[in-house]
Amino acid sequence: MDALRDTADLGELVQYIVIKLGDERYGIPIKYIDNIVKMQQVTRIPKAEEYLKGVLNIRGEIVPVMSLRLRMEMETDEITDQTCIIILRPDNVELFGIIIDAVDRVLTLGAKQIEKVSPSQNSTRKDAGFVSGVGKYEDGLVSILDLDALSLEKAENERKDKKE
Repeated sequence: MDALRDTADLGELVQYIVIKLGDERYGIPIKYIDNIVKMQQVTRIPKAEEYLKGVLNIRGEIVPVMSLRLRMEMETDEITDQTCIIILRPDNVELFGIIIDAVDRVLTLGAKQIEKVSPSQNSTRKDAGFVSGVGKYEDGLVSILDLDALSLEKAENERKDKKE
């Protein structure tokens, strides 16, 4: 009975896949993950932004793949045997893939364990515009990724704004 009360105190529970980029950990809601595939060769797109690594054919669907590190203005990817591509299907956004260093764990967090952040609160971090909140769990903290901010549509709009 106490266990039920404890989970009720956390608010709505959401499962996240925790990924690693270097020493940083980021959470992605499981409901947006379509597939996780081993790192493989992607077909390059001429004249694409540096972070857009190319496209993959996933079950007959052409999926753009970006380097999450480069999209978040971090150092270049270092491909290892743990590097993989997560295919994401966020609400109202086209399917896209992100290259990550490794999958760390599955984590369940309650709404009360996540503190919302705004980019202005954390403007010194390069990933600030891509993080919607910070989750607290027994092993530490995990930054919750804002998938809309990562989307290719958002990136294209940013690129157009810089040109103007």
